[in-house]
Amino acid sequence: MYQQMIFVNLATNDLDASKKFFTELGYSINEQFSDDSTLSIPISDTIVAMLHTPQKYAVFTKKEIIDSRTHSEVLIALSAESREKVDELVEKAVAAGGRVTGETQDHGFMYGRAFEDLDGHTWEVVWMDPAAVQS
Repeated sequence: MYQQMIFVNLATNDLDASKKFFTELGYSINEQFSDDSTLSIPISDTIVAMLHTPQKYAVFTKKEIIDSRTHSEVLIALSAESREKVDELVEKAVAAGGRVTGETQDHGFMYGRAFEDLDGHTWEVVWMDPAAVQS
């Protein structure tokens, strides 16, 4: 069966710093689809973050590329298997140079936190009790 994928394309000002940041979070780099203007970071079997230099990103759009440190372009939400895994990924992000953003959201059945990467992109990490999503 075909599994649809999502490719999250983001501009980055420093590929080397981004590579270090995401590998410190535990992600790998797919070298086959990476070069001196793009990093391919598999998040899961069906999600890939594609980080591009501003010059490469501009090839894909005619729109102005915003400064993601001062403007919001997208909120990326990743699921986590437990509350502890939410905290673990956010703590790794901070240790790698990112920063916590927003308040911890604890609704009992759902728990989430968020961080900004080195370019200011917001990554939310959320755990939801599987019993809460069963119908």
